[in-house]
Order: sequence, then structure tokens, then C-alpha cells
Amino acid sequence: MKNRPDTAHSVSPDSGIHWSEPGAWRAAPGVFRIPLPLPMDGLKAINVYAIETPEGLTLVDGGWAIPVARELLETSLRSVGYGIGDIKRFLVTHVHRDHYTQAVTIRKEVGAHVSLGLGDKGTLDLINDPTLEVNPHVELYEAAGAPKIAEAWRGFEESDGPDLSLWEYPDVWLEGDRVLEVGERTIDAVHTPGHTQGHYVFADQPAGLLFSGDHVLPTITPSIGVEPVQADLALGDFMRSLARVRELPDLTVLPAHGPVAPSSYERVDELLDHHEARLALSLEAVRGGAQTPYEVAGELTWTRHEHPMSTLDVFNAGMATLETQAHLDLLVARGQATLAWVDGLRRYSIAE
Repeated sequence: MKNRPDTAHSVSPDSGIHWSEPGAWRAAPGVFRIPLPLPMDGLKAINVYAIETPEGLTLVDGGWAIPVARELLETSLRSVGYGIGDIKRFLVTHVHRDHYTQAVTIRKEVGAHVSLGLGDKGTLDLINDPTLEVNPHVELYEAAGAPKIAEAWRGFEESDGPDLSLWEYPDVWLEGDRVLEVGERTIDAVHTPGHTQGHYVFADQPAGLLFSGDHVLPTITPSIGVEPVQADLALGDFMRSLARVRELPDLTVLPAHGPVAPSSYERVDELLDHHEARLALSLEAVRGGAQTPYEVAGELTWTRHEHPMSTLDVFNAGMATLETQAHLDLLVARGQATLAWVDGLRRYSIAE
């Protein structure tokens, strides 16, 4: 994959400055890009997109429901002549908190309509399950050979549970590929599982735009396999979803994180190449004797700066472990590796 500039130094062509700088930046005619902050998150910000329609605004994603993001959204909208009350609809790309939770809170204020992919219902069901005692990630990390990460997640669970008011269900579940009327626009809602099982991108083909959520990001690769309810082959889903986007016209990428990018084709090809390279490295680590997902992840380097696993904090080490597991499972599906459960652990080996 081509080297990409660090997101901390990425300039977006619509603003001419760092992509995460606050404002309502005109990304395309009738479309404003509004970066909202993500405190304590290495991603810096999330881009929320406001689409003008005769009825009001449709927002692609909502941001994280924290006061600073709510205030900045209102300030940014006011700078281009709108207010929170003008928001009529949210098209949420997936269920992660930085995309979904503020859509839920604003719905309570102004009655905006919220849609979400049906594949993410399992995550919302778990969050809202009053009988759930242990976060499913604990068992996933234990089986992946990462007991210290599992214990850290147990510690997370001892703190206050989630605020269920932020995790209410959407008004409509999106299922399969759909055609949506957004004002005078006809937008294709394309199901792109991989990052999450319910992820959607929204393609405005006549305008040449792809609202790509976390599926196609211009400077980083989205996490794969980091879900409490796991897909059978998350990486296989993701790569098939990339191929599905490649079947669309070459579109300008309006990502959730990072600057506006000129070519969906270019970035999709880079992402596919990246994961083929990671598959090869994972297989080589297994050939060298690593067996569990955690052991294999420890043989790889992480981020564009190629940091060793030992330098990652517990949250990112956990993400690395489950993403490595997704690569190993795809190698098994391709017949290049085998999986055996030994003493409750997932152990991989080279296929004979």
C-alpha cells in the first residue's frame, strides 16, 4: 500500500486546512462536511455530512453524544444558515458510538428520523440486554490467547455500564441494498459489512460522491473483526464489500475520518493490496511457530509507523488481536491454515 500522510497532517481540499479543523466545509454542491471532536480518541474527529434538501437537512452520521460535539455541530450549522431544528433525518453508516449516539440524542430533541443497518442489531441487542453480566469481548480475548487484555476488559465492566439512553433503536433498519430519495437526490444505500456487520455506504452516483463511513478511509485502514457479536468471516466480508464498491463508478470519497479523497477506485485497490499483504505476513508468522491470534499479532507491526505490538495500549492491542484473528480465519477459509481448539484456545497451524 502506498504511504499515506499521518492524519494529524492531512489537508482536506474542501477546507484547505487540516481535515479535523472545525467548520462547515462545502465538500460538494449542497453538501457540508462538519468535523466533530472525538476526545480521548486517536482519530481526532469524525466527519458528519449535512445534505441540503427542500425539507431540511439529512445528516450522514451523527457524531459522538458528548457536549462539545453537540455544541460544535450547532455552531457549525449556524455558520451556514441552519440550526439543529433543521435536521430531519440521519443516515447512520454503522453503530459505533462516534457515528450513532448523537443521532439518537438529537432525535429526542427535534424528532429526526434515524436509520441503521440491520446487521448491527445484534450489537444494540447486547448493549440493551439487562441480563448480560460479562462483555462478550472478554471471552473473545481469552480464546485468542490474550488473558491480560481479557482482564482489562473485565475491569472496564466493573465501571458504570453504558448509558442506555444513547443506545436506543433506530426508526428504520436498512436491509440489503436500497435506493433512497434524499430531497431531489437518488442515493444508493449499499450494504458493506466488514468493519461492522451492518455497515452501509451511501453513493450519490449522479453527483459523483461516496459517503463512505468507515468502510473506505483515505489515510488509515478500518478495524476488522472488533465486534461483540462476531461475523463468521469479517475480513472476507470486508474484502467482498470493497469489491462491491469497486463495481460502482469511481467516486469522490467523503470519509468519516480523514480528508476528502478524489478516487474510490484508488483507495479500494490499496486497501485490498494491504490486506493481501497482511494475510501473507500472518501466514508466515504461523509458519514460524505462532499459534494463537495474540501470538501472531505479536509477530506483526501496527499502524503506518510499524510499531511493535508491545508498544500498543490495551485497547489497541485488543483491536490488533481480533483483527489478526479475522485474517487467520480467512486463511483457514482459503485452505492455507487450519484451526483447532486446544484447552479453550484458538490455535492455528499451516494446512498440510
